[in-house]
Amino acid sequence: MSDFYHPDHRRLQEQFDTARLADRLQREIVQDHITEEDKAFIENLDMFFIATVDAHGRTNCSYKGGEPGFVRVVDERMIAFPNYDGNGMYLSMGNVAQTAEVGLLFIDFENQSRMRLNGPATIHSSDELLALYPEAQFVVRVRVRELFPNCPRYIHRMQRVARSRFVPKAGCATPVPRWKAGNWVSDTLPKNDPARDRSKEVLDR
Repeated sequence: MSDFYHPDHRRLQEQFDTARLADRLQREIVQDHITEEDKAFIENLDMFFIATVDAHGRTNCSYKGGEPGFVRVVDERMIAFPNYDGNGMYLSMGNVAQTAEVGLLFIDFENQSRMRLNGPATIHSSDELLALYPEAQFVVRVRVRELFPNCPRYIHRMQRVARSRFVPKAGCATPVPRWKAGNWVSDTLPKNDPARDRSKEVLDR
């Protein structure tokens, strides 16, 4: 953990007199493994944010959603989650394939708590967990390098109204997003894209 802070972290810590606090936080809350309490928090959530970077240092941030438990704690040092159909750009997953570095942010808006998880990620097209995720394209596994809670003071308290109807579920037809049914893009869809089937239910959101 000695390289947790780089020189520019330290420069700002010195500027605002937070170096002592930063060192204490690193020592007391930053860990390289997942506890049972962490596991319960992660697997109870139905969304997270993922930050990635390409080989040129260009960043990308994305939202991932699913049913509660779609992020699985494999063991104390690894989590896994599915990659579902998206817009076909693969900005996040292309970065994962290129540099492997990810930063995940888990937020419980209802209870105003959050957690960060950083580490190397890998893509698995024949992962044994695929059987647990209907319609998943592949599984992403992330090895924990750093895991730590974040100060919750600026989290706005929100209430969930409804989960997305587009999350794939076993034994239930997944609707087509309306943008894929538009004439401006429908001719570019993959040959096996369900949106090509005009009998499919189309929804805005």
